[in-house]
Amino acid sequence: MVRAEVREWHEDLGWGVLNSPETPGGCWTHYSVIETRRVESRHRGEVFEYKALTQGDVVDLEWEAPGQDGFGCRAVVVRMR
Repeated sequence: MVRAEVREWHEDLGWGVLNSPETPGGCWTHYSVIETRRVESRHRGEVFEYKALTQGDVVDLEWEAPGQDGFGCRAVVVRMR
């Protein structure tokens, strides 16, 4: 895995771009490859999982080279640091 920073994230579309020296030009990322975070609610003790990133987040990234939507690489796994 390499370290990357979230350059942009489109919450409504479920994708974004990560920057890393190993992925010049940015790495296309879909919400489905983000490892979930568990969040406990004080309301009825429910546990929710969500997959989202915020611009500026630092993450660990596994990627592949076939590209996606004009980007040279595509994320395979994204893990919060």
